[in-house]
Amino acid sequence: MTPRTALGALHIGALLFGLTGVFGKLAAASASVIVFGRAAFAVLALVCFAGLAKGCWYKLTLRDARNLLLSGLLLAGHWVSFFVSVKIAGVAIATLGFASFPAFTVILEGLIFRERIRLNEIILVVLVSVGLILVTPSFDLASQATEGLLWSIASGLLFSLLSLNNRANAGRVPAVQAAMWQNVVVAFCLLPFAAPQLNDVRPLDWLWICLLGVLCTGLAHSLFVASLAVIKARTAAVVFALEPVYGITLAWLLFHETPSLRMLLGGVLIIVAIVVSSRMASGPATGKSTLDAAAH
Repeated sequence: MTPRTALGALHIGALLFGLTGVFGKLAAASASVIVFGRAAFAVLALVCFAGLAKGCWYKLTLRDARNLLLSGLLLAGHWVSFFVSVKIAGVAIATLGFASFPAFTVILEGLIFRERIRLNEIILVVLVSVGLILVTPSFDLASQATEGLLWSIASGLLFSLLSLNNRANAGRVPAVQAAMWQNVVVAFCLLPFAAPQLNDVRPLDWLWICLLGVLCTGLAHSLFVASLAVIKARTAAVVFALEPVYGITLAWLLFHETPSLRMLLGGVLIIVAIVVSSRMASGPATGKSTLDAAAH
């Protein structure tokens, strides 16, 4: 893969991540069914991708199994809360609320790993906070927009915890294999909730869920992993910052979710914060956080 094709693969991956909320809204099913189906189809896709790649299989230890179990539980919570937000408030608010995860990562990373929080990281948190305030037109808890935003912020928090757990155990399990086992955990966790509803899912909804698992999870993750062999992780992280732009644009075109000027301003602040956080990161940690982005 050349640098040009790797950059193209990154943008395709970011576009596929942006489609996550779109497919979730198109599927007329509950969040538990969507997450179960997404994880199941993702496992099949990742097994195929891992079979085509070399060096993707690693013999797991008990420690690895515990870490993957915890990551899978966090991933399940992240996905469920994100799709609940999509159903309640729409793709734009759900995507922007989730994009708050860099701010959570800065705060939690400083607390968990006892790393000093720098001034530019404080600015990052302030930018995200102001952006979230602007995204929501009112703070009435009875409002669907506010409820949806709270669900999406919870999704961002869980994703941040997932990223930190992966950082603490970085480098042990190949990324595609780790993603596959995390999706196995997600599927088993959601099966009891999804099973009673599976017979009621329409064939068209299964198509959207299949595309969500294969394209937005399996293929997108594999594209990011492959591109990182050529492109710097910092560059990849900046490209990933375009995900909210793709998501909001597609929601505007498909569902007529026209963002207000206030929401656009809040979105710009959040996206700037993502780019800033990408620029602040360096070394292996940046690469790992970029790989974690594929979990979304």
